[in-house]
Amino acid sequence: MSEKAVTDTLLDVDGIETCYGLSQVLFGLSLSIKPGEMVSLMGRNGMGKTTTIRSIMGLTPARAGSIRFAGTEVRTQPSYRIAKLGIGLVPEGRQIFPNLTVRENLVAAAADRFDSPNPWTLAAIYVMFPRLAERASNMGNQLSGGEQQMLAIGRALMTNPKLLILDEATEGLAPLIREEIWHCLSLLKSRGQSILVVDKNVDHLARICDRHTIIERGKTVWSGTSVELMAEPDLQHKYLGI
Repeated sequence: MSEKAVTDTLLDVDGIETCYGLSQVLFGLSLSIKPGEMVSLMGRNGMGKTTTIRSIMGLTPARAGSIRFAGTEVRTQPSYRIAKLGIGLVPEGRQIFPNLTVRENLVAAAADRFDSPNPWTLAAIYVMFPRLAERASNMGNQLSGGEQQMLAIGRALMTNPKLLILDEATEGLAPLIREEIWHCLSLLKSRGQSILVVDKNVDHLARICDRHTIIERGKTVWSGTSVELMAEPDLQHKYLGI
């Protein structure tokens, strides 16, 4: 890979294969994200979206292929080192700390390792999510599902990541909360935040994402822009329909 290709691509996942024991889930999957891009990862349930994210983060290491982040090969690195390189994860199911307050959840992993000119702080998170400011002293398990998702996003942003990954960004949330999350993601994109998002809402994804990757049975079957995605309704029916 040339130096220019490394510079132009923040995340480059190339031909990864990942297994759970003897069961293989990913079969040569590839995707990429450039700095400042928002890219979606789509596919039906059970097609390998969460496994892809777990492979990127080193939680379920890929056994083959390449995962380069900010020019560094990370496929065989432990999760904590990958996170320190600048990836913030909002996991499926939120996984906030139930026995910590909202404020404690936010500051638990806070860092600015890359001397951001406009770093995320508690005050900035509270501006984006005023509800978290109101709940600052509440324990994590006292929050609604929507508030927990806001907290999970805020916690990831407090690491000032180069790349933010959201697995099932709006799953199980009330319509009004979903709209708030989409608005948040639009604001983050306008700030130049690189984002990889997994979600099922094609219309919202098409409105705010630059590009899309669709996977089927652990393989990349299509990638393209929002215009290209919306111009191919058969694609959506074939790979995203119930």
